Amino acid sequence: VQLQASGGGLVQAGDSLRLSCAVSGRSFNTYTMAWFRQAPGKEREFVAGIRWSGGNTSYADSVKGRFTISREYAKNTVYLQMNSLKPEDTAVYYCASRQGWVGSYDYWGQGTQVTVSS
Repeated sequence: VQLQASGGGLVQAGDSLRLSCAVSGRSFNTYTMAWFRQAPGKEREFVAGIRWSGGNTSYADSVKGRFTISREYAKNTVYLQMNSLKPEDTAVYYCASRQGWVGSYDYWGQGTQVTVSS
């Protein structure tokens, strides 16, 4: 599975941004797709996840109600819609995938920088 993230940028607090992750490779109907982020000096943290088949989602408490993860079958793409952005959302965002709903993530894309100014 290959993952290609895009869509990062510099925005102001309160703005919105949508990240995209193009997915290619083997069949991933049983896969979970997710977004992680890593801020400077901090560990990488889970942001949101979605089952490719079925669409079940999960979110970190810090983004619930502001971020939405979704997938588009026709384009083999996973999105992260980020609304009401805050300076503390500033980080490098990574898309990742794994087989099943639990376990470690085996595949990672390159990061995309999101910077939110106050």
